[in-house]
Formats: sequence, structure tokens, C-alpha cells
Amino acid sequence: MSSALPPVSSAPPPASRHPVGLVLLALAVGGFAIGVAEFAAMSVLPHFARGFDLDPARAAHAISAYALGVVVGAPILAVMGARSPRWLLLIGFMLLFGLGNVATALSTNFPSMLVFRFLSGLPHGAYFGIAALVAASLVPLHLRARSVAAVMSGLTVATIVGVPIATAITQALDWRWTFGLVGALALLAAILVALFAPRDTARRSANPWRELDALRNRQVLLTLAIGCIGFGGMFAVYAYLGSTLENVTDVEPSVVPWVFGVFGLGITIGNLVGAWLADRFGMRSAAWVLLWSAAALAVYPFAIGRLDTMIVAVFLVGTLGALPTILQTRLMDVAGDAQNLAAALNHSAFNLANAIGPYLGGLALLQGGGFASMGWVGVSLSLGGLALWAMAKIDARGSALAFGRGV
Repeated sequence: MSSALPPVSSAPPPASRHPVGLVLLALAVGGFAIGVAEFAAMSVLPHFARGFDLDPARAAHAISAYALGVVVGAPILAVMGARSPRWLLLIGFMLLFGLGNVATALSTNFPSMLVFRFLSGLPHGAYFGIAALVAASLVPLHLRARSVAAVMSGLTVATIVGVPIATAITQALDWRWTFGLVGALALLAAILVALFAPRDTARRSANPWRELDALRNRQVLLTLAIGCIGFGGMFAVYAYLGSTLENVTDVEPSVVPWVFGVFGLGITIGNLVGAWLADRFGMRSAAWVLLWSAAALAVYPFAIGRLDTMIVAVFLVGTLGALPTILQTRLMDVAGDAQNLAAALNHSAFNLANAIGPYLGGLALLQGGGFASMGWVGVSLSLGGLALWAMAKIDARGSALAFGRGV
């Protein structure tokens, strides 16, 4: 089943009194806050592990709790908010996100921290999904992917700038200050959205149950599956990057954050290139990105022994950040009346990728594959995503929305 309804951005955009760039900046600040919370949690993990007297494996449950919150919260909040004005939803999501992070900073024990990390993750996918729909509605169809990428750039820039700053704050003060900073960023984002986001009206005719139609739409499900599997390879590398740098590349601990910054630079450039590809070539570009992904990940095992080659490989793997925006805009084409849910589920899919990639990488380590095997795990997942893309292409034959740019 695929929808022949026009893409969401073909509807008249809500009135905005402010330049599009200012609106996108406001939305991107929310993405920056989310990016700092998601990625800095990995870098500050040793600090709160020591604070609660935990081993790193158990402390990592806080990261899993956040990811679970994303997966659970995205569909629930999207369906619940089907009739609400999107600008109000975005404010509410940011306030909930900020509250969860402030509560994390004030946690008195690890079980309470797990609860607050879960609550913090609930609005993550819903925020990005709704923000993407708002961004796409502000520009002509041929520019919508670049508009969506501008929102996503908040998250990608967080991997370059926000995470090192948060790590430095944790080292200088305490891990609680990092989550407190995220709470302040979320409040700033909520204020900016309130000031600059277009004032769309409540959609009284919207049927929250109709949003669930996305779960019966094969094109939606296949698109989500492409992200869930095809993007897992990048996370397999990212999750074990620090350990690989210390144990195989044999670099000083002070070098590690810089290599993570190179990874973030790759994600940021990939995001921009992916948006250009999506606007120009539509869903066909996802196949090119997945092939590029398999090639970049195949290079990784041969590059990890030296810092100079490792930096190149890490950057190339980071460019796989081109995929999310391509899939996000495809979902706008095929979701029909289930725009909120489909857009939010895209981020649930990528958080499942964040679970699948490291899990399979861990199995490879247990089987004696070593850290180099992360690249081969990634190649397998990228090719799996490409196979799903081929299934989606076959399923879409005869559809009004084939794999070109909305045609």
C-alpha cells in the first residue's frame, strides 16, 4: 500500500511574520539541545558511573533508557498531538525535554536517573518529526529537504561543538552541570519557537486514529526499515570508536575528543549533501548513500591502526549522516494523512539502529572479531538497508509517488 496523496509541503504554509532562516534557526536550537543530551551522555558516562559507584556496563543503561524513551515517545506523542497546533507541540516537547534533563541533573540515585533519562527521551523523535514538517511547509517543494536538513543541523553541530563543551564542563565541574546546561538550552529553544515559529491553527478535522494508518502503509514501513537497518553500521563504529582509538590506534586520551569532532564534521557535511541529493533526486539517492556507506565502512577495518588513516576513515563513516534527511522527506511523500506519526517514527527507527549496530558489534567482539570487525558489521547492515530499498522500489512500481523527486 502506498499513498498517492500530495506531499505535505504542497499545502499552503502557515503564516509566518519572520524570515524562514530565523524560524529554522529557532527549530535548530532545539535540535542542538537534543544532540548535546544524546551524544554527551556517552562522553560523561564514566563520570556519573563513578558518582553512583557503578561499573560502565551498568551505567550504560542510562543511554538505553533514553533510547527507549525515544522509541516509545515518538508514536505516542505524535498521535496525541494530531489535532494540536504544531508550534504549541514544539514548545511543549522542548519544555518536557528540558524538565527531564534538569531532573536528571538532580537525580539522587541511579534508578531515579534511569526514569528521568527515559522521560527526557520521550519528546526527542516527536520534536524532530514535527519540526521537519514545519520546516518543509515554509519553502517550495524543491527546497524542502534542505529546509529539513537545517533543522537536523542543530543535532549535527552538537556533535562538533556541543559535546566537547559539555565534556569540558563535566571535567571542570561535574556531570550534573552538563544535563543542567541541556535544560537551559531546551528552555531557550522553547522561547525561540514561541517567538518565531509560524502560528498554524488547530486541526479539528484531524483524526488521531488516522495517524495509525502509517503502520499499515508498506512504503512507510519499508522506509523506516531502511533507516533502522541501513544506519546501524554507523552506530556500530561510533559506539566503539573511543575504545578502538585507545586500544588499537593507541592514541593519547586527549586526542580522542578531536577524533569524535571529525566524526561530527562528517555527519554535518553528510547531512547537507544528503539534503541536496534528496531535493534533486528523491529516494533514488538513498541507494547511492547506502552503497557509499558500505564502501566507507569497508575501508574502516584497514584504517584503524594509524591515526592519520583513522581520521580519514572516521570522517567518511560520519558522512553517512546523509541518510536521515532523505528518508524523512520520503516519508512526507508516502505517509498521506499520517504525517505526524510517520515523521516522528523516523527518529524511532534511527534509535533502533543505535541499538542494533552496537549490539551486533558486541557480538562480533565476543566472537573474537576485534574492533576492526565493526566495519564489517557496518557493511552487512548497509547492504541490508540497500536490499530493503530494492524491496521498497519494487513495491512502489505503478505508484503516483515513485523514487524520483516526488514523481
